[in-house]
Amino acid sequence: MTVFLGLGIAGIVLLALSLIFDGILEGLFGGVLDGLFDGLLSLPVIAGFISMFGFGGAIMLGTTGLGAAAATGVGVAAGVAAGWLAWNFSRALMRDQTDATPRGTDLVGTAGSVVTAIPADGYGEVMLRLGGQPVKLAAKSAVPVARGAEIWVEASLSSTSVTVRPVER
Repeated sequence: MTVFLGLGIAGIVLLALSLIFDGILEGLFGGVLDGLFDGLLSLPVIAGFISMFGFGGAIMLGTTGLGAAAATGVGVAAGVAAGWLAWNFSRALMRDQTDATPRGTDLVGTAGSVVTAIPADGYGEVMLRLGGQPVKLAAKSAVPVARGAEIWVEASLSSTSVTVRPVER
């Protein structure tokens, strides 16, 4: 019983350490084992297997009188199930992709409105939407544009300024 509980606790400690040191197994061998520890032999999978092997065996040994061999078999089955779940869960998390980060060039062609009037060849301010969020940027125009006018972004000058032209209707 002590051995099984010790393995279960060691697996939990290894799982906690894998949050900090995951990927260390790859670095220990200088790249010789690249890719080997990314799948079924990753640190979270090994930790899940060891902890469930230990706790599953301890539960089997403590609740039945079948002996160490039966407890080992149940522990191995529980460990394989936990390792498989950890592997599938980590693969699902690694496949989760987010949208691309919006860039200033994404503003070209965007419609917006003037917040601060733009003098000819001078700077004013416009309100645009970038990634669904309102963004206030400095704006330059070849012609004067009044406050509240609808504009169209022609070019992105920098991360904080754009060239615009008024929309004619």
